[in-house]
Amino acid sequence: MNIDLHAQVALVTGASRGIGAAIAKVLGSSGAHVIVNYRQHQVGAHEVAESVIASGGSAEILGFDVTDEQVVGSCIHDIVQRHGKIDILVNNAGISKDALLLRLKPETLGEMLDVNLKGAFFCAFHAARSMIKQRRGRIVTISSIVGLGGNAGQSAYSATKAGLIGMTKSFAKELAPRGVLVNAVAPGLIDTEMTRSLDQDALRKAIPLSRIGSPEDVAGVVLFLCSELSSYITGQVLVVDGGLYV
Repeated sequence: MNIDLHAQVALVTGASRGIGAAIAKVLGSSGAHVIVNYRQHQVGAHEVAESVIASGGSAEILGFDVTDEQVVGSCIHDIVQRHGKIDILVNNAGISKDALLLRLKPETLGEMLDVNLKGAFFCAFHAARSMIKQRRGRIVTISSIVGLGGNAGQSAYSATKAGLIGMTKSFAKELAPRGVLVNAVAPGLIDTEMTRSLDQDALRKAIPLSRIGSPEDVAGVVLFLCSELSSYITGQVLVVDGGLYV
């Protein structure tokens, strides 16, 4: 069965590289008009949009900082004004700055809370306003397996990712009566800039499937959650980790 997202408008935050870029590309290849959000990497965002267009899809770039609630509101309002709606929001923008508890600086904690948790909240808040009116929508948030099981040296990151799961479940209950489905995806070890400096061989040995995941592995699950194939799924966390977190 082919997934057809034609005539749907999708916003993917933090989509200039990595998992976000893969998500933008797969949504675009399935027919959605994809809005590629970025904060700093404009060149990367252009490349992602061009890749979508080259494959026959439709895309544009839109730079804004998810931590600025007023700017988020203005940009999502602009999307709705120009396209008439917003069908899909993928909250992917996030940062990770590892530190042991006793070495964690308050400003580092604050930055991760702002980007990872508040940013997703602001985007969902403004996108949901439009989705409620049209009585249809999908919100998919990228969490992490560390939000489920924690990890030494990642207490702040884990806290933000666990917060996203709680947020997802609460939003799902609130928005279900209005036809808006809200789910989360929790990736494990994925081949991105964040993981390439780690001991790849040691990591593979800990994963039952014996390989590091690809951004496309995550993107495929997001596509499923944005499609009609998941029309009876909301408030869930889909783990994509090769069996690592069992």
